Amino acid sequence: MSTATADHQTASAGRRNGATTGRRLAPHPDRLLPPDPGVRAIARSIYSSVAGAPIYSPHGHVDAALIADNRPFGNPAELLITPDHYVTRLIHAHGIGLDQLGVKNPDADPREIWRLFCSHWDVFAGTVVRYWFESELSEVFGITDVPSAETADQIYDQLTEQLAKPEFHPRELFDRFNIAVLATTDDPSADLAAHKTLAADPDFHGAVVPTFRADRYMSPDVTGWKGYLDELGQAADIDTGSYAGLIDALKARRAYFKECGATASDSGMPDAYAEPLPDAECERIHQAGIAGTVTAEDAAAYRRNMLYQLAAMAAEDGLVMQLHADVVRNYDDASFQRFGPDTGHDLPGPSTFTRGLRRLLNDFGRSETFRLVLFTTDETAFSREIAPLAGFYPSVYVGAPWWFIDTPGAIARFRAAAIDSAGFSKTSGFIDDTRAYCSIPARHDMSRRVDAGFLAELVATHQLAEDEAHDIAAGLVGRIPVNTFRLDRYAR
Repeated sequence: MSTATADHQTASAGRRNGATTGRRLAPHPDRLLPPDPGVRAIARSIYSSVAGAPIYSPHGHVDAALIADNRPFGNPAELLITPDHYVTRLIHAHGIGLDQLGVKNPDADPREIWRLFCSHWDVFAGTVVRYWFESELSEVFGITDVPSAETADQIYDQLTEQLAKPEFHPRELFDRFNIAVLATTDDPSADLAAHKTLAADPDFHGAVVPTFRADRYMSPDVTGWKGYLDELGQAADIDTGSYAGLIDALKARRAYFKECGATASDSGMPDAYAEPLPDAECERIHQAGIAGTVTAEDAAAYRRNMLYQLAAMAAEDGLVMQLHADVVRNYDDASFQRFGPDTGHDLPGPSTFTRGLRRLLNDFGRSETFRLVLFTTDETAFSREIAPLAGFYPSVYVGAPWWFIDTPGAIARFRAAAIDSAGFSKTSGFIDDTRAYCSIPARHDMSRRVDAGFLAELVATHQLAEDEAHDIAAGLVGRIPVNTFRLDRYAR
């Protein structure tokens, strides 16, 4: 190797690891705001008016027990890396095994996990993950060093020291983050003990509410379906060996969830089709599922019937129905077999809602009690289907960009695509959809900045008065999510 080549590779490695940049983690106060000085000034004013507003997080995956137990976080890797598949999937894309990052591997060295993350800091450049981490490390933990192979141990030690302090325990951070409502995602068989503990604690400020998610009971071809039915039957004290028993058990558990503060359900389905079947046909397929002889065609028909039945229940009990559809779940067979679901190998697929939901919306779309929030990872569906549906049906709301498109650029495109047909008030407000507890304020702040920029452009082009833009910005972080998810009792 020539001396020139060696010098080039050494310099490249240094740049990769942040060793030669001399940068510090100091997020710019105008980050994500428009570059035009005049528009930026308007955006600054709008953003500053909502920057400190309470956070409403009506859909996410933080465990309520984390906050109820209020134990110190274990270590930086356990908190920030291993459970966050936004992070692990991109490092995996560069040849690092998920087990090396602690996924389903309790023997992994947390310090080594952190070193892997820091030495791959460059792969996150330009991504929303980099944006969240810069905000989180700097503003939550006071870290000033840029992650790199050289700084990894120092940052790890700083974070470990911080996490041991009482002010970095989950409940204290809940208050510091100014969270008004945090919704979790829960199986119908869950006892919701942590939610009840928090609701009964007079010293806890805020609300942690459950969300009813019945996905594993919807498809009789899912491995372990009979066991899931038995768990649900035990929780509801209803025999779920029949289709009628399953329906009764789900209704009973929905009532229990409402008693424990739930305002919404969620369904993550392979497609957005809801078609009812005759009860006798459902019973036939139900028994085939228990026997393990159900066909793929019958299982799909049963699942689509169940989605319709959940809508009928929502029209009766008023739980807001969320539908996340058309993601190709567990795409990588080897990863699924070794690590299980929700480990970074779900992938977006094309979405369609209009045809598949026609029967459901014809039956429930004008009901005062029914409410449906539609989510997609297919950006084209916002302007083509979801926003037009929300622009007609009183019950339909446009869910915020989710998973692969909850990024600054995609959020701006979402606003442009959805507002024309649906307006601001028929959108959901920002959804962080996260397991990464400490990233919640960074994610919501990102959305507030992008929305401030979008509104500022409307002011600058004389489509909105500035005071109206301020009012809409306040609505997007307050009354709009409160109204959409029926969170009035928890509103601040």
